[in-house]
Amino acid sequence: QLIYIPLPDEQCRVSILKACLRNSPVAKDVDINKLANFTQGFSGADLTEICQRACKLAIRESIAKEINREKENEEKGADAMDAEYDPVPEIRRDHFEEAMKFARRSVSDKDILKYESFAKTLSQNRGIGSDFKFPGSQETGYDQNDGEDLYV
Repeated sequence: QLIYIPLPDEQCRVSILKACLRNSPVAKDVDINKLANFTQGFSGADLTEICQRACKLAIRESIAKEINREKENEEKGADAMDAEYDPVPEIRRDHFEEAMKFARRSVSDKDILKYESFAKTLSQNRGIGSDFKFPGSQETGYDQNDGEDLYV
């Protein structure tokens, strides 16, 4: 069975972005609505990729800062580091801005037109068998008084 699912509208993109980031610490100044508005024409997979890239950028930054901190502590002869210290506690705006530099739409405008045309053709063809009737059928349905059981 073929089902056409259009690209998400702005409200759906907001929901997709929030779902992708639901378990991630995102800075309060990251405007998900603005990101959703800017990503017109992006698929759910495209949006997921943006979120994953922003998350990876934050993790990489955190790892780099941890390594630098360890080196500084070794040079100073300092004791063990605080295990609760997190140099990058949130995914910030700059992480999303950097992620957007690599963002791409996986479905072109040409493809969208092709899919929409295909969906229109499918919906027009759905009633193709509407003139079919079994012998003895009436206009409103099958003939309940013919005494035959279809499942015997």
